[in-house]
Amino acid sequence: MVATDSETLSEHPETPFHDLDHYLAIPKVSGLALSPDGGRLVTTVATLNDAGTEYRTAVWEVDPEGRKPARRITRSAKGEAGAVFAANGDLYFSSARPDPENPEGDPLNALWLLPADGGEARVVLSRAGGVNGVLAAKESGALFVAASVLAGSADEDDDAERRKARQDNKVAAILHSGYPVRYWDADLGPAQPRLFAVEPGAEKKPGKPATIDAAAPLKLRNLTPDAGSGLRDANSVISPDGATIYSSFNKALANADSRSVLVKIDVATGVRTVLLDTDGMSYFPGPVSPDNRTIVVVSESDATPDDAPQVRLHLLDVSAGAETAGDAPLTPLAHDWDLWPRPEAWLPDGSAILVTADEDGACPVFRIGMTGDKAAGQVSRLTADAAAYTDVVPSPDGGTAYALRSSYEFPAEAVRIDLATGNVVRLPAPAERPRYNGSLERVETTAADGSRVPAYLALPEGASAGNPAPLLLWIHGGPLGSWNAWTWRWNPWLLVARGYAVLLPDPALSTGYGQHHIQRGWGGWGKAPFTDLMAITDAVEQRPDIDETRTAAMGGSFGGYMANWVAGHTDRFKAIVTHASLWALDQFGPTTDSAQYWLKEMTPEMALENSPHLHVGNISTPMLVIHGDKDYRVPIGEGLRLWYELLAKSQLPADENGETDHRFLYFPDENHWVLHPQHAKVWYGVVEHFLARNLLDKDLPVPAELGL
Repeated sequence: MVATDSETLSEHPETPFHDLDHYLAIPKVSGLALSPDGGRLVTTVATLNDAGTEYRTAVWEVDPEGRKPARRITRSAKGEAGAVFAANGDLYFSSARPDPENPEGDPLNALWLLPADGGEARVVLSRAGGVNGVLAAKESGALFVAASVLAGSADEDDDAERRKARQDNKVAAILHSGYPVRYWDADLGPAQPRLFAVEPGAEKKPGKPATIDAAAPLKLRNLTPDAGSGLRDANSVISPDGATIYSSFNKALANADSRSVLVKIDVATGVRTVLLDTDGMSYFPGPVSPDNRTIVVVSESDATPDDAPQVRLHLLDVSAGAETAGDAPLTPLAHDWDLWPRPEAWLPDGSAILVTADEDGACPVFRIGMTGDKAAGQVSRLTADAAAYTDVVPSPDGGTAYALRSSYEFPAEAVRIDLATGNVVRLPAPAERPRYNGSLERVETTAADGSRVPAYLALPEGASAGNPAPLLLWIHGGPLGSWNAWTWRWNPWLLVARGYAVLLPDPALSTGYGQHHIQRGWGGWGKAPFTDLMAITDAVEQRPDIDETRTAAMGGSFGGYMANWVAGHTDRFKAIVTHASLWALDQFGPTTDSAQYWLKEMTPEMALENSPHLHVGNISTPMLVIHGDKDYRVPIGEGLRLWYELLAKSQLPADENGETDHRFLYFPDENHWVLHPQHAKVWYGVVEHFLARNLLDKDLPVPAELGL
């Protein structure tokens, strides 16, 4: 049987980006953990299942020296995640795979142990509510888990009984007495997060003969029984000696407001003490110094209609006798550095901390000195490439660090960084880099006020004056973010493979260009961010390899908001794609999952001044609206209202037969991002169909799975 052209393409595409099935099958790397002796490095790899409907994760070991190939060390249908090394080198992770010693038990996300000296992984802790995460102290055997309990539960047994009763009676109702009630795609309650110390329990049958690997079961000690909802979405860190947990903690305020305070939890007693609590400021813990005496603190000021938030670093002395409850003295750290830093780790000798920060289309690793008159507070950039780094962990000798690195040229991969020279070496990976056809350029223009507007431009192979490429303007979300790292959901190379050029600008409100670049767009979303986007589009359209007559604008979340704003303020584009977008800001503000944050950012008057829905009568461009019903950040009401008003009030309304040039792609069970691989395939397929129809005058078929 001779294969058709489409079958051949599917089996052997030119690159993975020429076929959606191949693209979705590219392995995805995330997370990084280093053993205490520096000899083992592990990461998590997600791969597509045979049905193409979900990703399964597994733990892989990567050679820190770069000599041996990566090897998979866990395998199951349920997958494994959250790998953490204990001080003795044992590896802990969470998984819902069946326990071979209890095959009839319900599958729960349990805590598993893979011994440092080899052997099979085994369940060491299982509970009715599952385990959400594991934390380990670097220098002691202290181990902790984050897990949820039903608010009214007295202990673990009571919690198990209450959960069973809800499940048996098929009750999903939640009674709220506070705010918020939803978060991204999760309904909050009735379970609440808690932190537990993991400790040895009593032997079930002491004295009974057993093999030498037999161990007493572990038990949990609830360190935060009275936390309420305070630990929701909290950042928690453990001191190296395992004696103290530092955590952000949600403090409820009047009028459904809240802020994050910094608390310490004494592991021995469970006593929780508030260290930092300041009006108009939220605090988050960074890493604790090797001597357990100092913690890095991240502060974020509340937004106001006039001022964007500011993110800064501090040092807090947490040695005995140094703390003042609620108002401990902070030492500013690198406050003259005009970027938003994320602390990653202390060097083992305490001489510096490693941080990352968005900077000019990248997210490099920086060092901030801690000792010496000249070095203290001094910031130096370590990595020179235009890449984004995360999960930075230093080696025990402090000469090397390991991290995950990505850019728009490659997805996340484990690397080794020489801290003396900044030299970066890619380590043998679980999968090879995916190859793409095309090129990536850094471009920029100058806005009317003299501000720089930078962008990346991804160009298809063969674009030239004789063969100019149609242009897609992609607008990032956030809006406090940057196009600086690989993304699976908005990947330009899929459209580049179809012959489009993709422009990825960082307009006003983007991070990595100083506080002024953020402040330029603050409170005026429809002003500087919009004019910056038009200015960089104007500049790129002047290139001979770009076809300025065939252009489209696309964006998601804030990018979707801006796509809507663009649609109502210019007819220059042939098509608009708006995903999970804000449409009516007066409606969005009180209904989003974090209304207390949004309502600080704009006054009602500002919200109306910047609301796209008031300009629907100007829209003459075909729009593809995409929204998921489980999106709580930008509720489905935004998409539903946008769709109705396009059909009823735009310049392309539904005709007498109910037909329209607009389209609405609706996902009943997807969230803000559309994460299921089969739906991501539909997403890209419909986007390609819509763009081809309006830019290329081609009628590509919509995905067959839509049943049309």
